[in-house]
This record gives sequence, structure tokens and C-alpha cells, in this order.
Amino acid sequence: MGQTKHEKSFVDFDKPYEQNVIGLKGVLYFGIGLLVLIVITFGLMWALLNVLAENADATQEAANPMQMSEIERLPPEPRLQGAPGFGVESGGGRVNMELGTPQAEYRELRSQWQEIWDNGQKDPATGIVITLPIDEAKERFLAQAVKAKTGIDAENETNASRMVISDSSAGRMASEKRR
Repeated sequence: MGQTKHEKSFVDFDKPYEQNVIGLKGVLYFGIGLLVLIVITFGLMWALLNVLAENADATQEAANPMQMSEIERLPPEPRLQGAPGFGVESGGGRVNMELGTPQAEYRELRSQWQEIWDNGQKDPATGIVITLPIDEAKERFLAQAVKAKTGIDAENETNASRMVISDSSAGRMASEKRR
């Protein structure tokens, strides 16, 4: 018939179905090439990892002057955990809370605050009372027999307390009166 060798191998008009011809040689070449490419890639990555590890060792020797200290790395105040390291400093020393309940820190701090609220606070260096309990402060204030201001003095004090330097004054001494 007039078919060439190439056409005859792929097209056979005598069969009622299409022949499925896979070139095994091409698949093997592709597989071997892919395997070689993977091995080369792994080798290059291993070499890069070694180079980076050597550079990291060299850079650790010279400290960076811009590197933050441990204190500078902390988040800004107020911090959510009032007891770093699972403990609270108190008048009697450090209270360890490693094995306590999650609310142990709050309870300890609350008891310290309640003690200051009830008894006041003293300066540890001098022993002078820094803060007073509310009831004692009220009694001391009332014992001073402070007289209330009346008349023009009271009016002047009220007007002075209402004077506020506003943003619109642009630094001038002009102030506005607020209610």
C-alpha cells in the first residue's frame, strides 16, 4: 500500500481500535534525568547549608551593637503577667507560685493591695508613712478644721479651676473657660 515505516508503526487500519504505543525508552530517560536532577539539588542544598552554618558561627563572635538587651526585648508596660517566673515579691520575700492554681497570682496580689488599702504603706528605707487608709485620711483631714471659702475667694477659685489652655490657643497664654 503506500505507507512508510513510521506511519505503519502507529496507525494500523486493519485493527478496529487505536493502538496504545508508549515509548519505554523516553520514560526511562525522563526518570533517570529526574533522579539525577534531584541528587544534584540535594547536594547543592547540603553545600549551601554548610556555608550558612559557617557564616552563622562567624557572625556570632562579633556582637551586633544594635542588638537589643534582655530588658529592651520585653513588651511595654503594663505587662499582663504581674509575676514573671511564677512568683510575686511581697514584704515577707518571694512567694513561689509554680504549682499553684491559675488564680494564685491574682489572689496574692489582691491580698497585698488589700493590706495597703487597710493599713497604708510605709517607705521601706525610712519607715515614713507614704499612703494612709481612706478612713484614717478622712479623719486627719477633718481634724485640721479646714474652713470652706466663701464669697469672692470661692468665686475666684472656681473660675481659675475652669480655665483650660486649649489646643486652639497654639501655645499663647489665652485660655478658654469650660463648664
